[in-house]
Amino acid sequence: MNQNAIRGRATREHIVEVATELFAAAGYDGTSIDAVMRAAGVSKGSLYHHFPGKDALFEAVLDHVTLRIEAGLARAAVGVTTPVELIRVGCVAWVRQAVDPVVQQIMLIDAPAVLGWQRWRERDETSVLGALRGALTEAAAQGVLGSGHVDVFAHALLAVVNELAVMIARAADPAAALAGAEDALDDLLDRVLQP
Repeated sequence: MNQNAIRGRATREHIVEVATELFAAAGYDGTSIDAVMRAAGVSKGSLYHHFPGKDALFEAVLDHVTLRIEAGLARAAVGVTTPVELIRVGCVAWVRQAVDPVVQQIMLIDAPAVLGWQRWRERDETSVLGALRGALTEAAAQGVLGSGHVDVFAHALLAVVNELAVMIARAADPAAALAGAEDALDDLLDRVLQP
């Protein structure tokens, strides 16, 4: 990779990091392209070289936050050996990330509004839903639930954890909302994932 490409990649990453902080603090509507340029210390030409507009910049930020979320889920799954425990750990880990102000604002509040609910949902379907379906398929093979219910349960569990995450993100006291959500989620998973 040549020096210009290295500098270009570094500039792009810097803009995304700065924009992540600004979008998390002020939201999509409260963050202007000019504010990002000033905070990142880049010219308008440089910013527009990497991102054709605010929506494209937001999607890059959303991808950045998604990677952060996925890393958290992967850390939570270290050492997990059964599909039932993987489902439980993954669901709880996602709900716990909803107390992170960056995740709250960018992923749970702004993303559905900026992308539209359908595109926001499609992002989950291409990543999280497949992993959840895979773990539920393994759990069904072990007799934990009927194999005919795998797809429905995958959609239902994804909807539950996403709705709990949104509830936590919008709560006046996210920590208190998280405690209640974890208790309810544990109870629900106990009922769904019993052989």
